[in-house]
Amino acid sequence: MKFTILVLISLSIGFILGKLGINPGNSYEVSLYILIFIIGLDLGLNTKIKDFKKVLSHKTIALPFSTLIGSIIGGALASLVIDIPLKWSLAISAGVGWYSLTGAILAQYSPIYGVIGFLTNFIREVFTVLSYPMLAKIFGKEPSISIGGATTMDSTLPIIVKFGGKEAGVIAFIHGFLLSLLVPIIVPALTSGE
Repeated sequence: MKFTILVLISLSIGFILGKLGINPGNSYEVSLYILIFIIGLDLGLNTKIKDFKKVLSHKTIALPFSTLIGSIIGGALASLVIDIPLKWSLAISAGVGWYSLTGAILAQYSPIYGVIGFLTNFIREVFTVLSYPMLAKIFGKEPSISIGGATTMDSTLPIIVKFGGKEAGVIAFIHGFLLSLLVPIIVPALTSGE
């Protein structure tokens, strides 16, 4: 709970500073790379080869595909519930958290769905940061990785390592990596054509 409050405070301070016009440039990107480097270093120093072999199972490889299929099914259901065209709902959900890419791809075809794609996938990332600690306790560390989608390779990886452990961190990295390979293929495929 304390961690969630700290995340919300950090997000709020960032929002306020952005509204005040303070532009940190690309410092967030540099910070993210430093954070990923530190996590990789920690995993490398403290994880044995046998631990990697244990993590690399058919379940680890199936998890990102299950995440993508589940997201697309959720997109189809959302299309019915909120009454938006299936094409757009599927493309938005196939972004699996990669908001910067999804929003940009969709904006080429429709500015409105570009914004919706950006916000939906951004909210998924924020939801992962806020809820992974709780969901990992309820549903298990590895299955809960799915909520992060493609972000589990980078921005949500520190949260997963902190609350899921190093083994979950390795699974999360593989999960995010595979989804990051699929999203740039699937989202444009779902958006092109009428």
